[in-house]
Amino acid sequence: MTVTANSVLPPAAGRRPISWGTPLTYALALAVAAVSIAPIVYVIVGGFRTTPQIVADPAGLPDPWVWDNYARVLTQSDFWRQAFNSAVIALGTTLGVVVLGLCAAFVIARYTFRGREALNTFFTLGLLFPAGAAILPLYLMLRDLNLINSYYAVILPQVAFSLPITIVILRPFLAAIPRELEDAAAIDGADRLGFLWRIVLPLSRPALVTVGILAFVASWNAFLLPLLVLGDVNLHTLPLGVQNFSSQYTTDTAGVLAFTSLAMLPALLFFTLAEKQIVGGLQGAVKG
Repeated sequence: MTVTANSVLPPAAGRRPISWGTPLTYALALAVAAVSIAPIVYVIVGGFRTTPQIVADPAGLPDPWVWDNYARVLTQSDFWRQAFNSAVIALGTTLGVVVLGLCAAFVIARYTFRGREALNTFFTLGLLFPAGAAILPLYLMLRDLNLINSYYAVILPQVAFSLPITIVILRPFLAAIPRELEDAAAIDGADRLGFLWRIVLPLSRPALVTVGILAFVASWNAFLLPLLVLGDVNLHTLPLGVQNFSSQYTTDTAGVLAFTSLAMLPALLFFTLAEKQIVGGLQGAVKG
């Protein structure tokens, strides 16, 4: 019997087979990240240039760095008023989405009743409904309710359109909570609301943070709905402020870039700081 060296020697410890898919995966991820980040970096850096610099070399770096564009935007009262309006609408939308989404997902996940799956399917199908298709009837309904030119005209529709994704994310989290915990809470004298408040809320914190951040960022960046229902300039949000500023200062490209950078900065920072919470919430939803 012939014994070769390869049949006697064990494989080297820790050696892994070469996977050509891994470098390709990283390359694609870096490419997607570059495509996503490059426009943001260009807008932010462009705010530190002058318009002649941008015209002469659109892809160049500031030489010298100019701070006047950002200072000019920050000293405008319109910017801060629009930032306040955006904050009120975004926070109101986030609160409504989290509270109503949690209540609806809790009932669908923890209660057994006829039509439960049909109700869940109804909310899931809401993900397929484009918000732009409902703009005209939505405007007419808000006008009949005398809600035009008010925060409610933006907050209520945004809450409604955010509920489907919120319930889709929250339901697996709530359904995965063991029944033993609910039974133990009932033995201790807690009713359904007590179980929701004392046990469900702490355990569902990653998912709640995830849906809250998604709702906040989407509301902060919303443009079409505020454009149609907020005719009063004093109620305009920052996305509308960017349009107004660019229309007023058409030739001031650097100033427009600075205004745009400051308008998107809060949502960008908010999303970046809570990135781990979002990943954890989405992973929990998939596992559930």
